[in-house]
Amino acid sequence: MWDEEASRLALLELWATGSLRRRRSQGESWDELARLPWTRRSSRQGELLLHEAHRGDLETLLDRCFVGWREVLGDLRERGLSTDLSGWRRLRELARRAELPERLPERLNRRTLSATLGAHSKVTLGERLSQALEPLEVTTDGLIRIRPNQGLCVARGPGDERWSAEELTRLLGELTLTERAIRGSTRFDGILPRAILLAENVGFFVDVRAPAGWMVAHVPGWNTRIVRMVFELLPRIPVVHFGDLDPNGVRIVAHLRLVRPDLIWAVPPFWEEHVPLRAQRGSWPSELDLTDAPPLVRRLAAREQWLEQEVLALDPRLPGYLEGLLARSRER
Repeated sequence: MWDEEASRLALLELWATGSLRRRRSQGESWDELARLPWTRRSSRQGELLLHEAHRGDLETLLDRCFVGWREVLGDLRERGLSTDLSGWRRLRELARRAELPERLPERLNRRTLSATLGAHSKVTLGERLSQALEPLEVTTDGLIRIRPNQGLCVARGPGDERWSAEELTRLLGELTLTERAIRGSTRFDGILPRAILLAENVGFFVDVRAPAGWMVAHVPGWNTRIVRMVFELLPRIPVVHFGDLDPNGVRIVAHLRLVRPDLIWAVPPFWEEHVPLRAQRGSWPSELDLTDAPPLVRRLAAREQWLEQEVLALDPRLPGYLEGLLARSRER
């Protein structure tokens, strides 16, 4: 136990301040110290006080499990940091920042930055760190897979260099845009799509028969950061979302509508024909808001069933249904 960071800092805090509050991250070490004769409970709930007669015992334990603790304590005090786990992590953060090169690139991936300044690549950097690193642009470096409409081009730079999206797709199999490309001024040009069809699953994305003039984009799950950037590139183009009819599919629609309130949710009525043979069993959370959900979604939830979207990818009725959705949205 005492080889863990949180436990070692509990010992240091007790020695430096004479007291230790109980925290979730240090609960096990607090309980162990409470059982030892070195401490007593204070009148404040969840607080231990050090018996001065046992300070030497605490020092011995610190010497054994926390090499260099005296130097750490001196550094914390010199920098005006608290002598606890929070102060220690701030001290480590400052040490990592001091190792950064003097000149950083204009953009840096979030995980590279987290690994450099934080405990590991998946740690979340706080607002203080983010502000301290401005004007550095932190990226997640997602990408979006696109089946472009006929006549679409991509352009970039002050010289308006243009490439045919169809030719790129013939070469690469599809059009792929990265976050850095869009941040670097890559944009759409030429004949813009009549509508954008968002596909949740990759099978549907590659096989769906979309109406002429439509762009199809793959939006896997909650990875919506880059699709927001595409919305900004095509702000006046209608957006239709086609996903699984399950609880997560409902949540994804709600999430996307925070960005595009006018998002059209595609739920063809003929999808219900597949319920007898293809519906899957699955519970729906009672707290899930289905107020604005299409009738088929509410019926599936009541029966504790769900449907996958891939089964409709080749349905010959789908292009006409999508065109009807687009026409009705324009009428409204």
